[in-house]
Amino acid sequence: MFTKPKNIETAFQQIRLFCLVVIGFAFVFSGYMAYESHRNIAAAQEKIYILASGKTLEAFASDRKDNVPVEARDHIKAFHLAFFTLDPDERVIQANITKALYLADGSAKRLYDNLKESGFYANIISGNISQEITVDSIALDTRNYPFYFRCYGTQKIIRTTSIVTRDLVTEGWLRNISRSDNNPHGFLIERWNTIDNRDLKVENR
Repeated sequence: MFTKPKNIETAFQQIRLFCLVVIGFAFVFSGYMAYESHRNIAAAQEKIYILASGKTLEAFASDRKDNVPVEARDHIKAFHLAFFTLDPDERVIQANITKALYLADGSAKRLYDNLKESGFYANIISGNISQEITVDSIALDTRNYPFYFRCYGTQKIIRTTSIVTRDLVTEGWLRNISRSDNNPHGFLIERWNTIDNRDLKVENR
């Protein structure tokens, strides 16, 4: 007579335990899924897709401090390419110099003004001279702020009769400024100075 109620009570306890286990598992699973979803959303927000030449390229966002050396070297390289790449065309010269002067302080502007006053750019145009530069390496010290750098490059001056190859070594300091369309890296070159610019060789054409 009492065996049946005992069996019912035992079965009820087992069912209740099973339900509690299932509910507990559901809570754990829901929490895990919420965590994974949040992590995946955060990871997706760090991805940037760039369309270049009809191809989609994936980039990743990161803190600036992780990219300071890379961005700083690219800033220095961009400045030197813009400042020293010249063709016998006044508009090309002005466009490149304008781009360069957004990346540096008055030290670059003073050199530009001195070269312009001495007739350097007029000679480039009248003599059909082209000038180009290859940045070989950039030494950068990020341990102290502003960041000191030294840029090593090779300069070529192409005339109608010859090609002059020069060694180019410059130095300066980088400080942080706001990013803009004209200065995407957010650095400014200060106290820029040419250390060496001697001829290495002259080739007749």
